[in-house]
Amino acid sequence: MLAGIDPTLDMRLLHTTHMILREWSVTRVAAQLGHSQPAISASLKRARSVFGDPLLVRSGHEMVLTDGGAEVLQAIEQVLANLKGVLGPERRFDPATTRQSIRICAINCFSAMLVPQIGAALRREAPLARVDFVATSGFDDLPQALGAGDVDLAIANWPNPRENLRASTLLDCDIACLTHRDHPLANRREIGMDDYLGADHLSPTPAADALHSPIDGRLRALGLRRRIVMTAPEFGLVPGLLRGTGLIFTSARACVAHLAAMPGNEDLRVTPAPGAFGRMTLYLLWHERMQTSRANRWLRALVRRAADRSDVAFDAAPSSCVRDGAPA
Repeated sequence: MLAGIDPTLDMRLLHTTHMILREWSVTRVAAQLGHSQPAISASLKRARSVFGDPLLVRSGHEMVLTDGGAEVLQAIEQVLANLKGVLGPERRFDPATTRQSIRICAINCFSAMLVPQIGAALRREAPLARVDFVATSGFDDLPQALGAGDVDLAIANWPNPRENLRASTLLDCDIACLTHRDHPLANRREIGMDDYLGADHLSPTPAADALHSPIDGRLRALGLRRRIVMTAPEFGLVPGLLRGTGLIFTSARACVAHLAAMPGNEDLRVTPAPGAFGRMTLYLLWHERMQTSRANRWLRALVRRAADRSDVAFDAAPSSCVRDGAPA
């Protein structure tokens, strides 16, 4: 992109050249900058070499711009205006008027609790924006999609976020199991690991994505593996699949409690998972390239506020989750 541009061109020369071409006077520019006239003349000589044009020539008793000088002046003014827009304090992002497309990738388990709140907040604050909520399964490489700008934010519960991604904790939850009330492990105080591994499991994560699963990733770290006999692409399918299959579904306690509390699911039971699982962390993820973006910073703040308002799902287990280190 910079091929053909003299590498000696710098901001000081651009600024001085701009003043010379605007004032048509080396003497006046020297006085304004507090430099000697020979120093400003040297800058003009250098600018003539860089731009390959005399820029400013004598006509009678005054100096006038050449055609090339007028073009250079206009180009420099455009460059300075663009830089001012990028660097200046007046650079702003107004969500109320933005028409940009916003794409948020959210894992399935927390979508039912978070996406409605996020969607409502976006409609309030950015009514002209186009918003797409997409599933993590739609991307072969989500970190690459974040880096390419195909996704603005991701909400995920990966055991270890990638190094080139920024991460902020949205929720930190206990892990629990959901079963039909007739399952032999239902209603226990806690399911032991031996019994857990001896059961058949329903998972929302395809086997190829097991490393991204906080459940299977943790088991792998412990040198263990559960027996997944069925996967489902949507969490809304989980309650129906647990009936009559004898399977166990494992996720954040907030998620399984949310499913169990939905009308028609009174026959489901929530039981604490083996303690070795520890806790599940829900991350807000974005790429390093978007760290200072005003639009992305606003979007990240909006998602955090929406997570803070997602109280319904936590009522069933008020002590099981924390948000950003604070009790839920």
